[in-house]
Amino acid sequence: MFTPVSTRAASAYKRVSVETSVDGASPHQLVNLLFDALLQSLSLAGAALERGDQALKGAQLSKAVRLIEEGLKAALDDAGGEVAGNLRTVYSYAVRCLTEANLRNDIDKIREVTGLIEPIADAWKQIGK
Repeated sequence: MFTPVSTRAASAYKRVSVETSVDGASPHQLVNLLFDALLQSLSLAGAALERGDQALKGAQLSKAVRLIEEGLKAALDDAGGEVAGNLRTVYSYAVRCLTEANLRNDIDKIREVTGLIEPIADAWKQIGK
């Protein structure tokens, strides 16, 4: 499902300036870090939107889209079969929702994406236990 080396995920993680070090992290840990950063960006974007802080909202939604596109989606491995395909579809939908949320100042779209991503992130964390 995910590339064995996950260099794409590590590279994407560094590009979006997530503050936690990725050096020495396993591929599983890298994906955990991507999920954590994504959920944090969604939370910050929602709070910024509610405060009327358009600049922060836009920056956090852009960061969230990059985390999905360049991190989570890029790390998918087609060998994962149907699961990887389903995740790719969910991630593409999430990007569309976040784009719409940014354009229309739609907090419900941010909440929808959070609701889609949280169970995936939780399931991924359970795999590592």
